[in-house]
Amino acid sequence: MADPYRTGPGTWTLRRAATNPTAPPPARLLRVPGAGPQQLHRGMTLVATISLFIGTRAAWTNAMATRPAVAGVISVCYASILVCAVLSLLVRSRRALIRVDAVVLVTAVALVVCGYLLDHAGTDEGVLTAQAANEILHGRPVYGQPWPWLFGTPNVGITKTMSGGADYTYGYPPLTALLAAPVHAVVHSTAAATLITTAALLISSVLLWFLLPAPWRSAATAVCLGFGLLPHYAYAGYPAITALALLVPVVVRWPATGEGGRLGSGGVLRAACLGAACAAQQLAWFLAPFLLIGLYAVRRGELGSRRALAVTARYTATAALTCAAVNAYFAVEDFSAWLQGVLLPLDQKAILHGQGLMGISYYFTDGSGRLDYYSYGSQLLLVGLLVATLLFVRRLGPALTVLPWIAFYLATRSQDGYFLMMTPLWLAAAATVPAAAFATAWQPRLPHVTGRAKVVLAGGLLAPALVCVAIAAASPPPLRMSLSPHFAAHHARVGVTAIEVRAVNTTGTALTPHFASRTGQGASNWWTIASGPAVLPPHGSAEYHVKPAGGFRALPRGHGPGIYLIAVTGTPMTITTAHIPTAPSAIQ
Repeated sequence: MADPYRTGPGTWTLRRAATNPTAPPPARLLRVPGAGPQQLHRGMTLVATISLFIGTRAAWTNAMATRPAVAGVISVCYASILVCAVLSLLVRSRRALIRVDAVVLVTAVALVVCGYLLDHAGTDEGVLTAQAANEILHGRPVYGQPWPWLFGTPNVGITKTMSGGADYTYGYPPLTALLAAPVHAVVHSTAAATLITTAALLISSVLLWFLLPAPWRSAATAVCLGFGLLPHYAYAGYPAITALALLVPVVVRWPATGEGGRLGSGGVLRAACLGAACAAQQLAWFLAPFLLIGLYAVRRGELGSRRALAVTARYTATAALTCAAVNAYFAVEDFSAWLQGVLLPLDQKAILHGQGLMGISYYFTDGSGRLDYYSYGSQLLLVGLLVATLLFVRRLGPALTVLPWIAFYLATRSQDGYFLMMTPLWLAAAATVPAAAFATAWQPRLPHVTGRAKVVLAGGLLAPALVCVAIAAASPPPLRMSLSPHFAAHHARVGVTAIEVRAVNTTGTALTPHFASRTGQGASNWWTIASGPAVLPPHGSAEYHVKPAGGFRALPRGHGPGIYLIAVTGTPMTITTAHIPTAPSAIQ
């Protein structure tokens, strides 16, 4: 019989346990660090597994009422989630945990496919892209063509402009529409666009999973598919998802691009992907200059200025030619309409929306007569961040994929989609671009600028943007409005049928006001000006009789902040907000 006290390596002898129960195992008998899965890797896998629960119940509930077979698949996914959670804590080898990561990814893909089967009608972005694909199929112009009949349903919103109108045209580069065109030939609906964006998200998620180091792979699953954020943008048909998919291979280990002075096939492919991303959606435009600055700095530290400039120029030229090739047909067809279309989101002066600093003037004060300064601040911040990246690339390089989106926080359109749709790129850089990659990167020499002086210089680069924001936020509203609302009851709801507005222009500029109502965030459709001048002269006053769209605007229920009337102008960009009194005695 074997001696129970004789044991091999890796176990703790019974004799030692009996004689000194509190003594730790000998160091030589402990598991060698790194031999099995690291605890951080287990944690990443577990977090990704948990993230798959988000939104799954709502999808299952919807599927049970409409597509029971899909609900059955979701139920199987629940079982997979539970099994993966157990295995992520129990498996003993790295290879086994990587297999669990793969199962988590497959489960996430299955849930996204189920979500697409339940919701693929798309929003305004998907509807516009599908219509553009249809126009391409029939050889008709895409840019500069209004399609008002596409809007008006609950899930297809309209982007209203500060000039009192709305945009009904296609305002994105053409790549997503080009990819959707052959699908539209078969599907004949908005699903052609949403299928492309959903497929792009799935492909980019799987690609990122393979490109990342093993401990980070499940984090990619969580960020791309698990939290339920990006899939909904894909179901909506956002062209930005196509751009994201193309930017993934660009960002992963990007400091290695052009190493040794040669782009090679990998560098050319990355440059082509960057150009294609710029031809898919405008968000890629903001990342491109940061990447080029970072690439030049890293290569110059390795190769010197001339060779670094040469490899960066080849990279840039390849990206530019790819982007130009995608856009060429549309630019030749009608250059002016194409240019206005791809620049539309940058100069359309859309109505305020988002979670950024513009909310000071939109939600928390009575308005501002200098909303344009938010845009100036956003532009100056972008320039300041680019200069700071050039000057301090060794310090800022690891965050290069995050920096471009900070500028949107100051813009008049600062919704969260501008930030979160590119978050997989943040993860890709965190996992594959360490700070050590910038240790020898070139930086301009700044004599006598050290320590606190660097902080002061960096603050000076950002100060003009903050000054612009302060001007916009502190500026008073241009109009002084007093309201006399008319109320009525309709289908057991009390609402506003018209408002008498006395408006005084307190500025020295002629203003053309347009009216809408607001409860919480977002604005209603434009109200009709039944009487009153179109243009309010400087320091002039006028009486306006305005009516809500449809002739009735129901008052909000409960004890919220109430309902507001806003008056906006496009040139200059201004907003004035006045609370609509809702005292019961005022109801007529």
